[in-house]
Amino acid sequence: MSCTPYQRYCSLIETGEADILPRLPILMAFAAKYIGSNYGKFASDYRVLVEANLRCAEFFGFDQVSAISDPYRETEGFGAQIEYVEDGVPRCAEPPLASDPDLSRLKEACPEESVRMTDRLKAVEAYKLVVGGKYSILGWIEGPAAEAADLRGVSTFLMDLMMDPEYAGGLMDRCVKTGIAFAHAQLERGADTIGIGDAIASQVSPQTYGEYIFPREKELVDAIHGDGGLARLHICGNTTHLLPYFAQLGCDIIDLDWQVDLGHAREILGSRQTIVTNLDPVSGVMESTPEKIRQALEELYARVGNRLMIGAGCEIPRDTPHENLLTLCQAISWQGKQ
Repeated sequence: MSCTPYQRYCSLIETGEADILPRLPILMAFAAKYIGSNYGKFASDYRVLVEANLRCAEFFGFDQVSAISDPYRETEGFGAQIEYVEDGVPRCAEPPLASDPDLSRLKEACPEESVRMTDRLKAVEAYKLVVGGKYSILGWIEGPAAEAADLRGVSTFLMDLMMDPEYAGGLMDRCVKTGIAFAHAQLERGADTIGIGDAIASQVSPQTYGEYIFPREKELVDAIHGDGGLARLHICGNTTHLLPYFAQLGCDIIDLDWQVDLGHAREILGSRQTIVTNLDPVSGVMESTPEKIRQALEELYARVGNRLMIGAGCEIPRDTPHENLLTLCQAISWQGKQ
């Protein structure tokens, strides 16, 4: 069958079938370097982000372009000061609630008024204008636990979950409200999928996740679906202990980091769940060879079956050899197997 990358992507999610397995690796620092720019410009100027993603998609053969850059879009909207680093991830100098937990200190994080949230909206609009209908367009929001950790500081938020879960829940509810609004604004401007990044969730127990984080992630997923979008969950780290909950979230796509055994994940998540291959971004992609990458993908497909898309456990490292990324994004013919 002949189809656009967007049609291929949608077909695999909706029917489980496609001509080849869709390719959707996450690029940030690599993409910036590819066009001769840097991470600071990539994260602060949507024009750099869009150019970098489009040129990489064309050269390496992706099926999706992304608006992801760093975890501090909403955080800036809540009132944080963000510092840009030329060759590093932007930094939040002081979490807004680090020294005072009073939620009234937070600004209202409005997507259309926050400088950094608006910059992401402009990225989605630019994608829609240039490649709408050709590539899938991935918007992005922070999950409830991740954004709460950005606002309080990681260790402080984890203490909140243990010592004052009612407060932690109220903070996450505030984050969910903003996440829903941000997702809605991106979908309105042309995104077809919203990624939900909730990395800190990998650090909590199944009981804590199930009681406090899962219901709020579920609220985000349901809201995205209610707006006609697809939801992609991305949680860094070993989330094997959370897989039974992931099976109930209703996400269209689930990213699992390299520590998770995908064969086991398939057993828990079921054959109808679309998941992404999870090669170790460093040892399995950047430091690997084309032959080893090709073999690893073939072995994963044989073990995991459909529905499957191609990527790595997390972001492709900046210094990954081009031939390795080209091999990761090779055309792997779809086979009618589960």
